[in-house]
Amino acid sequence: MTSVLYDAQGPRAKRRNVVYTVVFLLALAALGWWVFTSLDDKGQLDWEKWKPFFGGTEAWSTYIWPGVLNTLKAAALAMLISLPLGAVLGIARLSDHAWIRIPVAIVVEFFRAIPVLVLMIFGQALFSQYTNVSSDDRPMYSVITGLVLYNASVLAEIVRAGILALPKGQSEAALAIGLRKNQVMRFILLPQAVTAMLPAIVSQLVVIVKDTALGGAVLTFPELLASVSPMSSYYGANTIASFTIVAVIYIAINFSLTTFASWLEKRLRRGKKSTGAVLPPAAVGAAESTGAAA
Repeated sequence: MTSVLYDAQGPRAKRRNVVYTVVFLLALAALGWWVFTSLDDKGQLDWEKWKPFFGGTEAWSTYIWPGVLNTLKAAALAMLISLPLGAVLGIARLSDHAWIRIPVAIVVEFFRAIPVLVLMIFGQALFSQYTNVSSDDRPMYSVITGLVLYNASVLAEIVRAGILALPKGQSEAALAIGLRKNQVMRFILLPQAVTAMLPAIVSQLVVIVKDTALGGAVLTFPELLASVSPMSSYYGANTIASFTIVAVIYIAINFSLTTFASWLEKRLRRGKKSTGAVLPPAAVGAAESTGAAA
């Protein structure tokens, strides 16, 4: 029996794959045991190292939760600004007018080519020299500025690619029935492209959450990862435990974001399903008469 994409495996191939799987699992178990014993020999698994996180709330209220709130605040503001700005830039790149399309393309390619950390440092210098933003708020403003400039440019390319991936016949049919170009974009292309773009958009939103850590490493922004150093120093060099707890929190945040996006994508796809059947004029007239009578 064969598949459209590949030939079905025979008995020898199945046995070989079973052997490979067993070998991989044994190697993975050996690696896990080596990591566990190494940490145990170094005393990193002692209860005293993990007690601050499971034996009280001081570590959470003093270090972790403030870092989580700053991370979520910076990421949420960057998302709220980047998403509409990226959509506008992506649509502008598809404009028929060269005086709109070319400058927008230059802006998008410029900020997309610069590392986000450089943009954050640029924002720090900008707010320091040309604004009255206080030194306490300056790191957050700089982090948000860098995230917005970079991710809006990336999202612009995602939007542009999502719209261009749609069949040209849809826009041609919409123009043929008298819709204007902005109506075609708003009512025909964007609603379909959003569903197709959603996985790529969510991946970029996850990048925004993780990139907030760059501000803590360079700009002294008190986000989640930046809480590891003072926390591990205060509780007796429990660096491994602190990094583990922070990593689990990052995983929980990003997993929640991707889970919500998956649910939203399925809901959007279900809402757009149709039978695809073309009704005859008599059936359309009967449906209209029934609706009018109701």
